[in-house]
Amino acid sequence: MTKHEPETAEELLNAVGPAFGKLRRSSLLEVENPISPKDLSRTLVLNVVLEVGGAGGEGREAREVTVGGVAEHLGADPSVASRMVSDCISAGYLIRAASQQDGRRTVLHLSPEGEELMARFRRHQRAAYDYITADWSERDRLDLARLMLKYVASQEALRRR
Repeated sequence: MTKHEPETAEELLNAVGPAFGKLRRSSLLEVENPISPKDLSRTLVLNVVLEVGGAGGEGREAREVTVGGVAEHLGADPSVASRMVSDCISAGYLIRAASQQDGRRTVLHLSPEGEELMARFRRHQRAAYDYITADWSERDRLDLARLMLKYVASQEALRRR
């Protein structure tokens, strides 16, 4: 039995949301450098620390990342974000440090183990992309990559408004 292919523009656009939901679940594909389900969920927090606290890019200054910032960026309740951050610290992927801007605040940094997990996760993501799109034309593979980056950039621009 084949799945119903969207026939109209409306059906196609309505199928995008569910497709994005399936993307995260497909991250556990058995390709090289597998990531455990637990570490996969930890990468959500580590990504925030990297993206927000890393080099600001586009002329923006890097920001210090707090548990509250993680909660805000993930759209999660602060208590949930606090548990997620604590789990990453217990696993050795994050380090708490005093803020350089305000000594009363605690900020988050990736540990060397956290940096290695994220490097492994990036390799895993690339391997999964290559595996999934292996029978696609090079043009289709590059078009999807460009459009995904454009979509994410537009989403980030909306977040900053």
